[in-house]
Amino acid sequence: MSRNLAGFWTASVAGAVALAVAGGSAQAQRASNLSEQTRQLVTTDAQVIALTHVKVIDGTGKPAQDDQTIVIDNGRISAVGKSSDVRPPNGAQVMDLTGHTVIPGLVGLHDHLYYTAAGNRSAQLTFSAPRLYLGSGVTTVRTTGSRAPYVEINLKAEVDKGRAIGPRIHITAPYITGGTGSATQTMTLLSNPEQARRFVAYWAAEGATWLKSYTNIGRSELKAAIDEAHKQGIKVTGHLCSVSFLEAVEMGIDGLEHGLYANSDYVTDKQPDICPTSMVAAGAALKTSDPMIQKTFKAMVDKKVPMTSTLVVYELFVPNRPTKDQRTLDAMAPEVRTDYLAARAQIDANTSPVGLERFKAAMAYEKAFVEAGGLLGAGVDPTGNGGALPGYGDQRNYELLIEAGFTPLQVVQIMSLNGARILGVDRDLGSVEKGKLADLVVLRGDLTTEPSVIRNTVTIFKDGIGFDSMKMLDSVKGLVGIR
Repeated sequence: MSRNLAGFWTASVAGAVALAVAGGSAQAQRASNLSEQTRQLVTTDAQVIALTHVKVIDGTGKPAQDDQTIVIDNGRISAVGKSSDVRPPNGAQVMDLTGHTVIPGLVGLHDHLYYTAAGNRSAQLTFSAPRLYLGSGVTTVRTTGSRAPYVEINLKAEVDKGRAIGPRIHITAPYITGGTGSATQTMTLLSNPEQARRFVAYWAAEGATWLKSYTNIGRSELKAAIDEAHKQGIKVTGHLCSVSFLEAVEMGIDGLEHGLYANSDYVTDKQPDICPTSMVAAGAALKTSDPMIQKTFKAMVDKKVPMTSTLVVYELFVPNRPTKDQRTLDAMAPEVRTDYLAARAQIDANTSPVGLERFKAAMAYEKAFVEAGGLLGAGVDPTGNGGALPGYGDQRNYELLIEAGFTPLQVVQIMSLNGARILGVDRDLGSVEKGKLADLVVLRGDLTTEPSVIRNTVTIFKDGIGFDSMKMLDSVKGLVGIR
């Protein structure tokens, strides 16, 4: 950033905007364009496919529909309706999905391509994360903070061209924050507004479509970053603390991450630009009907600022919660698994109820936000002690949102169409509707009666190409933390 980039920044704005649209991938991809390694995971690439006799949860919030037929033609949904009314076209490949549920491809809004784990481990999961996401039904991700941005930019290009397998990727620039501390070693420390503007302009030109502000950012730097981002046609979200949700909304921020766990609005003695240690306790002590909480929600709803739920990464620090999914343990490299289980044992030995109480408060906060008219998305955030893996953690989020009191129809909408709306790609993605790209998840079982069915992925359709979920997931066993 030491050289003067202003000349090509201006010239590259159109290219950056084009790349933002490409994140939604309006053109269907065919298997003939895929690499040999990727084609090995394809189960079906017929131009016309009919999924028959299946239960459909379409992602719009409408009631689930039994005995449906979905017709896919050249990568898009050409028809969906009762199997008695929608007949498979002549020559179509017919898949009888009696006993299965189809939902839209999930949209992961906090789905890093890197990973952190117990033992101070961190790794860029360029091989395993894309397979875990797609194999688990997550067909679109926003990285929401990058440690190796050019690795992710290059990976997106490889996936878009069919040379690598993975979800659609919306690129987020490196983190922006302030202050000091170990986390800042991989983040950009902003010390003044001009630096913030230079940073934003550079990464907009490089293809980032979102920015991620972090806990210790100052108000003046965040405001400058937001203003410059909007000038460049990109957006800003935040894992905040030093700046409260209300302050960030007033500045024009485009999204807020983690809900109650990242909002300092409720700390009565909060100092400007300082991240208070009492933040979570202060929020958890309030009922969701409290005027301060309702004030936050009203501001967000009025300014159309969405929130991202990442309950799964916080569950990892609550004693005696179900955070030992065998699939997750099998996917970890052996040494990662050993350290994770040791960390879990230490957490589970804590008999204090505080962690669970705050976790339940965070759940209630998110439900109250939706009830107030807020737009909620979801993502895994595969960080912390390493127990929330790409893909598997997204599926666990589904179960946690059900536990929070949402209905299956609401959770599917939160994790699909809401995410597509937040990313601005809902014209093509996010629901099972005629005319949309065929990003679909086939689940064995009835998702409306049993939350764990979200784990029973059979076939993942992306651009109408069917991929073998189990082959993808098996291909990364023992590699998380290494590749």
